[in-house]
Amino acid sequence: MKAQLIAVVGGSGSGKTWLADRLVEGLNGMAGRMALDDFYRDLSHLEVEEREKTNFDRPGAIDWALFRRVLSQLKAGLSVEIPVYDFGSHTRSGSVRRWVPRPLVVLDGLWLLRRRELREMWGFSVFVECEEETRLARRLERDQHERNRSPESIRHQFAHQVSPMHRRYISGQAVRADLIVHTDEVTSRMPDLVNRCRQLLSGPKVRS
Repeated sequence: MKAQLIAVVGGSGSGKTWLADRLVEGLNGMAGRMALDDFYRDLSHLEVEEREKTNFDRPGAIDWALFRRVLSQLKAGLSVEIPVYDFGSHTRSGSVRRWVPRPLVVLDGLWLLRRRELREMWGFSVFVECEEETRLARRLERDQHERNRSPESIRHQFAHQVSPMHRRYISGQAVRADLIVHTDEVTSRMPDLVNRCRQLLSGPKVRS
């Protein structure tokens, strides 16, 4: 069973993960879920202090060779093992997630539309637009509760890494997406987005 791949792209805190999850729910068992975050490079060979200095908002932090190999297997409808990343230690955990093939695969990530060889693999792509102030507020809430970080460290990282890397590597991808949706419109646009994804089951690449 070959699969169609759906890319949800946007900056950190834009709401792309929320959108991807809602798409999977709306597709009623026809779609599986994966994230580019699963493919951060394993930094277990570095001391903890060195890991903390890594800029995780640069595309080079991703193991692109492994990611592309897994995408090819997903498109072919094969069972694959997805790495599980531990953001607390910046390493891959010893466990993996066994992928059960689905006709649709929804992926979210910061840089899914940067590479030409990857863009050619998407059946449908969405870019989520979101103002910087909103993205920072969401990062503050998430990283304090989920990653036990201080507000000061979050703001520092956002100002010195997240924001400049967004301008350099992320925002320009919007023109390469099949559809651009503002974060405030996501809920109201959800029926249309689900329908566009469903169309992939009966035809070629969906266009806006």
